[in-house]
Amino acid sequence: MPEKSGRRDRVTLKIPAELYDNLKELIDGTGFRSVNEFVVHCLRDVASGGKLDKPAPGLSDNEVDAIRQRLRALGYIP
Repeated sequence: MPEKSGRRDRVTLKIPAELYDNLKELIDGTGFRSVNEFVVHCLRDVASGGKLDKPAPGLSDNEVDAIRQRLRALGYIP
Protein backbone atom coordinates (compact mmCIF):
# COMPACT_ATOMS: atom_id res chain seq x y z
CA MET A 1 0.00 0.00 0.00
CA PRO A 2 1.22 3.51 -0.76
CA GLU A 3 2.38 5.50 2.23
CA LYS A 4 2.63 9.22 2.87
CA SER A 5 5.05 10.38 5.53
CA GLY A 6 4.93 7.00 7.23
CA ARG A 7 1.10 6.92 7.15
CA ARG A 8 -1.05 4.80 4.93
CA ASP A 9 -2.87 6.86 2.33
CA ARG A 10 -5.60 4.26 1.71
CA VAL A 11 -6.70 0.87 2.94
CA THR A 12 -8.97 -1.81 1.53
CA LEU A 13 -12.36 -2.63 3.04
CA LYS A 14 -14.21 -5.76 2.02
CA ILE A 15 -17.98 -5.77 1.69
CA PRO A 16 -20.30 -8.50 0.41
CA ALA A 17 -20.58 -8.55 -3.39
CA GLU A 18 -24.38 -8.36 -3.11
CA LEU A 19 -24.12 -5.11 -1.13
CA TYR A 20 -21.67 -3.70 -3.68
CA ASP A 21 -24.08 -4.55 -6.51
CA ASN A 22 -27.00 -2.96 -4.63
CA LEU A 23 -25.00 0.20 -4.00
CA LYS A 24 -23.96 0.31 -7.65
CA GLU A 25 -27.63 0.29 -8.66
CA LEU A 26 -28.51 2.81 -5.94
CA ILE A 27 -26.03 5.42 -7.17
CA ASP A 28 -26.86 4.99 -10.87
CA GLY A 29 -27.79 8.40 -12.23
CA THR A 30 -26.44 10.32 -9.22
CA GLY A 31 -23.37 12.51 -9.05
CA PHE A 32 -21.28 9.69 -7.58
CA ARG A 33 -18.69 8.32 -9.98
CA SER A 34 -18.16 5.03 -8.16
CA VAL A 35 -19.36 2.86 -5.30
CA ASN A 36 -16.10 3.67 -3.54
CA GLU A 37 -16.78 7.41 -3.75
CA PHE A 38 -20.30 6.90 -2.40
CA VAL A 39 -19.16 4.65 0.46
CA VAL A 40 -16.42 7.11 1.48
CA HIS A 41 -19.02 9.88 1.47
CA CYS A 42 -21.41 7.84 3.64
CA LEU A 43 -18.70 6.84 6.09
CA ARG A 44 -17.50 10.43 6.43
CA ASP A 45 -21.08 11.47 7.03
CA VAL A 46 -21.55 8.83 9.73
CA ALA A 47 -18.17 9.58 11.33
CA SER A 48 -19.02 13.28 11.52
CA GLY A 49 -22.34 12.64 13.21
CA GLY A 50 -24.31 13.08 10.00
CA LYS A 51 -23.25 16.69 9.47
CA LEU A 52 -21.10 17.22 6.42
CA ASP A 53 -20.36 20.67 5.07
CA LYS A 54 -20.89 19.57 1.50
CA PRO A 55 -24.15 17.96 0.36
CA ALA A 56 -24.04 14.69 -1.55
CA PRO A 57 -23.49 15.45 -5.24
CA GLY A 58 -26.70 15.02 -7.20
CA LEU A 59 -28.77 13.76 -4.24
CA SER A 60 -31.67 15.49 -2.54
CA ASP A 61 -32.11 15.47 1.23
CA ASN A 62 -34.90 12.90 0.79
CA GLU A 63 -32.60 10.63 -1.22
CA VAL A 64 -29.86 10.90 1.40
CA ASP A 65 -32.40 10.03 4.11
CA ALA A 66 -33.59 7.03 2.08
CA ILE A 67 -30.00 5.83 1.70
CA ARG A 68 -29.43 6.19 5.44
CA GLN A 69 -32.59 4.19 6.13
CA ARG A 70 -31.46 1.42 3.79
CA LEU A 71 -27.99 1.28 5.33
CA ARG A 72 -29.56 1.21 8.80
CA ALA A 73 -31.91 -1.61 7.76
CA LEU A 74 -28.91 -3.57 6.46
CA GLY A 75 -27.15 -3.08 9.79
CA TYR A 76 -24.31 -0.92 8.44
CA ILE A 77 -25.14 2.13 10.52
CA PRO A 78 -26.90 2.47 13.89
